Amino acid sequence: MSKPLKTISTPKDWTLDSWQQKTALQQAKYDDPAALTDALERLAKLPPLVSSLEILSLKKQLAEAQAGKRFLLQGGDCAEVFDECESSIIANRLKVLLQMSLVLLHGMQMPVVRIGRFAGQYAKPRSADLETRDDVSLPSYRGDLVNDPAFTPEARRPDPYRLIRAYARSAMTMNFVRALIDGGFADLHHPEYWDLGWVEHSPQADKFHRIAEAIGDSVSFMETITGQMPGSTRRVDFFTSHEALHLHYEQALTRQVPHQWGWFNLSTHFPWIGMRTAGAEGAHLEMFRGIRNPIGVKVGPGMSSDWLKSLIRTLNPDDEPGRLVLIHRLSADQIEDKLPPLIEATRATGSPVLWICDPMHGNTEKTANGYKTRRFSNIQSELEQAIDIHAACGSRLGGVHLELTGENVTECIGGARELNEHDLQRAYKTTVDPRLNYEQALELSMLIAEKHRSLKQ
Repeated sequence: MSKPLKTISTPKDWTLDSWQQKTALQQAKYDDPAALTDALERLAKLPPLVSSLEILSLKKQLAEAQAGKRFLLQGGDCAEVFDECESSIIANRLKVLLQMSLVLLHGMQMPVVRIGRFAGQYAKPRSADLETRDDVSLPSYRGDLVNDPAFTPEARRPDPYRLIRAYARSAMTMNFVRALIDGGFADLHHPEYWDLGWVEHSPQADKFHRIAEAIGDSVSFMETITGQMPGSTRRVDFFTSHEALHLHYEQALTRQVPHQWGWFNLSTHFPWIGMRTAGAEGAHLEMFRGIRNPIGVKVGPGMSSDWLKSLIRTLNPDDEPGRLVLIHRLSADQIEDKLPPLIEATRATGSPVLWICDPMHGNTEKTANGYKTRRFSNIQSELEQAIDIHAACGSRLGGVHLELTGENVTECIGGARELNEHDLQRAYKTTVDPRLNYEQALELSMLIAEKHRSLKQ
């Protein structure tokens, strides 16, 4: 029997700017404080990007996923860039996630929570504040939210007015995604709208068409016997997420709203905290413990059981369902040793969490020709091990977190077409980390569905 929930409220010792009294890692260093203040004041007056009702709807769905009634699919670009705020690129990202969710829906026989890793993924953490080339050192590229990747002093100078440019592109992306979904782009009667021409030759495409036809037949059958056309077959819920890295930006878009208590981060539905900024006494935890959004936290191999327990107590002291998502990224080599004690530590808190697997970040490597890549075999291995380990520990893997694109890139090695190191130079477009292309992403969703079916048998 579950314990009764506590009364939930904003922590009494929290304020919108209390994070500024803590150590804030991975922040941009601006050389013009007056310009930063001006940019933030402008940003704070702009309309929100999402609504509190959408956020609470997502929290309810995540609570259902915690209870084993839904599966979470979170995916999108490693880092968005301003120049790729284009209709075709946005539509292709949406197509990939819709197709993957259709495969998972069919294979797992449960609803899928769809969260795009876009409309705000413009900031990236870096290993060092400076990048050095040929004895020249400049500020590291921290994403288009902060500066430009070109290696010049002017490009690498952090510019606070980029915060407003990032907001504008996030708004454009959200507007277009909403228009597509409301216009029937996600209609299960017409999954052919979701095709991507460059993979028509793929065996995975043939398999997807068979799945789409089976679902279409099922939808038509239900409409025939009920005499009704269920609205859920014509549109889907779709949510956005980003790593909430730049705290001034997040603060400017955190608001109170009429008829709701507390504070909401209205820059996104689902902010997450990266491993590099998840320190128990850090500014990021301080900022996000006071908002009502569901929160994700990346859990890496360096996180101890005590650290994880502290995170859970800080971010979800009231044991609220749907509040906390733990995203483990442990690597194919380390997950067998690292994950079981983390599952046990979480269970010991008694707090509800949703476990999902990021099989990308722990498996990054550099090839002999200098490309950063990930092997599909390692991604698959970590994901399959995660499913088995959770089952063996009496837990459940409730979702996946993937870096992917709808473009015909060659950034990850392996997959159905067996891409190799020589293929990387053919279409390597990422500015930061390598992504799965459409074909690899669809293949992975089919593997997840097949693995889930095998466990139920």
